[in-house]
Amino acid sequence: MDRPLRLIPTDPLDKLARTLEALLVVASAPLSAEELAAASEDDTERVEDALRLVAERFADGRSGIVLEHVAGGWAFRAGREEAAACARLFERPAQRNLSPAALETLAIVAYLGPCSRPDIARIRGVAAESAVANLLERGLINEAGRDNGAGGAVRYRTTPLFERVFGLESLSELPRLDDVGADAAEIRDRLHAVAEKRSA
Repeated sequence: MDRPLRLIPTDPLDKLARTLEALLVVASAPLSAEELAAASEDDTERVEDALRLVAERFADGRSGIVLEHVAGGWAFRAGREEAAACARLFERPAQRNLSPAALETLAIVAYLGPCSRPDIARIRGVAAESAVANLLERGLINEAGRDNGAGGAVRYRTTPLFERVFGLESLSELPRLDDVGADAAEIRDRLHAVAEKRSA
């Protein structure tokens, strides 16, 4: 988004930009250009042009919120100077108040997911029902289908909120686990390191 767009308020692209602003405000997760095009009933190329206009309006230093590409789509996020206050209100408590059991479970899902509660329990060595319920309630994980085996246990994966809370563009930015058979404590420590790096 590097070429400036100078438009008068009646320009159709300006109207599309306002529509995109509204869609991004009400969305619970980042939206791709294709999703925005479908919702606004416009074509993807015009949406990309309008996104440039929105990014100019909400540029860091000019607004408390900025438009960023995150978790595979576009979303409004707090500006750099305003991020600390927002973190205290919402994102940091979601991370800071996690119990060791919930953090271990979240780390396992982030690194090895989609995975089921039996998978998580096998790695942690204890039942995972409470930790999984806690993470579901916080919106950090969600359901991702079922196992093919007998019983068809529900499988879980991390959500875009998880990526926002831990400051990740995608799960590929997690530190590598060279040994996927690592125990739960090591997996947890890797995820905790991500959190510490972000808060530094």
